[in-house]
Amino acid sequence: MVPPCRPATEEAERLLASLAVPRRPRRIACLTEETVEVLYRLGAGDLVAGVSIYARRPPECRAKPRVSAFIKADFAKIEAIAPDLVLCFSDLQADIAAECARRGLDVVVFNQRSIGEILGMVLALGALVGKEAEARALEAELRENLRAVAEQATALPVRPRVYFEEWPDPLISGIRWVSELVEVAGGQDVFAELRDGKAARDRFVQPDHVVARDPELILASWCGKRVKRDQILARPGWAGVTAIRRGEVHEVSSTIILQPGPAALTDGLAALQRHIQRVASRG
Repeated sequence: MVPPCRPATEEAERLLASLAVPRRPRRIACLTEETVEVLYRLGAGDLVAGVSIYARRPPECRAKPRVSAFIKADFAKIEAIAPDLVLCFSDLQADIAAECARRGLDVVVFNQRSIGEILGMVLALGALVGKEAEARALEAELRENLRAVAEQATALPVRPRVYFEEWPDPLISGIRWVSELVEVAGGQDVFAELRDGKAARDRFVQPDHVVARDPELILASWCGKRVKRDQILARPGWAGVTAIRRGEVHEVSSTIILQPGPAALTDGLAALQRHIQRVASRG
């Protein structure tokens, strides 16, 4: 029996010890808002090195360097903050992600479009930064809030027909997580069949289709600009729509409903619930 070669073993151990062990990210560039919010809620706000110009939650993130808009990024600013991870969202930031990769940066692109995928993003981001337990706790908290709201919705006398408008020209109906939240809050999305469309063009609707679905409540959230309620109320051919006749046309701030993160599942859902409960109580 040949005895183990001790010198070779020791040499192998020295070699392994000299190799750099991969570390958790310590400087993260968040190019959309929801990852900023999640990191802070996980107690990892100190890892955020740069943010989108649209980042608002929590207020302390506003002091971080602004390195991007949504479909545009300042790559010099991104490189200046020396991130060891860049977080992007969806195909709309695919070109930004590709350029970051070409510049030698590590990039993760999330593409959450549903409530379940938002919860999954929370867990995945927690794993990336070593906050698995905190992420599980946050996911459970968000899930419990959804359950509580859905339970309250079962007591509504009716489930109002809801048209959620994401853009006015062309008309775009709500993205999947918004459509799902409408249902959680007790409403019926009149264009629910469109919510699985990956691109905005898959959710284009014609004005006469809205009229035909006769929503009892119209909720609008135009990303990047304020909703012009009077403009909606005065749309040609819409005078007979129940929501128009009753004046049930309202804005939901895009900052709490069109960003696929925790705020949509809490603040955004609460706004939907208030409007839907009021309309449902009218019968």
